[in-house]
Amino acid sequence: MGHTGMWKTGRLLTGLALGAALTLSAAAAGAQTLKISHQWKAQTDARDRAVRVFVEEVGKQAPDLKFRIFPGRSLIQNPVAQFDSLQNNSLEMAIYPLVYAVGKVPEFSITIMPGLISNLDEAVKLKNSPYHQRLQEIAHANGVHIVTWWWTPGGFASKNREIQGPDTVSGLKMRAADPYFETVLQAAGASVQSMPSTEIYSALQTGVLDGVMTSAESFVSMRIYEQTSNATVGGDNILFMLLQPLIMSKQAWDNLTPDQQKAFEEAATVSEKFFNGLQLEADAEMRKAFEEAGADVRPLTDAEFEAWVDLARETAWKKFETEVPNGKELIGLVETSLQNAQ
Repeated sequence: MGHTGMWKTGRLLTGLALGAALTLSAAAAGAQTLKISHQWKAQTDARDRAVRVFVEEVGKQAPDLKFRIFPGRSLIQNPVAQFDSLQNNSLEMAIYPLVYAVGKVPEFSITIMPGLISNLDEAVKLKNSPYHQRLQEIAHANGVHIVTWWWTPGGFASKNREIQGPDTVSGLKMRAADPYFETVLQAAGASVQSMPSTEIYSALQTGVLDGVMTSAESFVSMRIYEQTSNATVGGDNILFMLLQPLIMSKQAWDNLTPDQQKAFEEAATVSEKFFNGLQLEADAEMRKAFEEAGADVRPLTDAEFEAWVDLARETAWKKFETEVPNGKELIGLVETSLQNAQ
């Protein structure tokens, strides 16, 4: 074979090899595996169960996408640090209470602002509202995308005191998950400790904490009822309402095709219906767990709740409006969106 023939043959082989490489690359991209990280117990906590529903639903419409779930801090030990990994796209997805990121995104405190959203029904109605849309814009500006609209109600638990109105937390060492919520507790005379929910049990056990505010899910899955003797939870007056969504690296979201994004949105809706149903169950399970552990369990009365909301308006709300450039806008969006949802 002459040099020309060899050159043509070599070029053909190179072209075939390049084509094969591109095909393999495309196949690898089509079989992309997305990692989902979170801090809660597998198969029992509603957040883990709901994300499995989400994954199953996505698989029905986008079988080319695969997922691997890492529960119980098995991928990233520090729950707060998941946000950094999402921002740099080394992690694709996480179930993440947005308040954990308020050091970077202070606007996210709006997802737990005390007294602003007072029950699960109100929170559910806010999906696709102007508030939801503005929150998504803020998330996008900070490198993440909010996939699901999962809200968890919660309440108070303490080691040796029944918590009623604001005056009843004076002198207690407490955890509330958010600096603006902490402002309310401090105004009521409590001292505060900041920590993720995974550290609450040991903090109560060792005396670092006397009391805590967290979600119904965490009260049960973290067995907090074992370290407390009083719980102020349940009812229609919920001071602690927290958005704990499945979120995604914005870069990973943008890399999805339009059909895949549509599959995510439809799967999110299915998971939300499932999750909301579990929250009603979680409320009952939480009360039962506390009662079986010998704790005294009660809801906030209307008068107690209004006293907390009044204090929150004068402290946390005003501070948020002052410290966060668009804080007043966000509070107004929630209030307007709730009025329009009635």
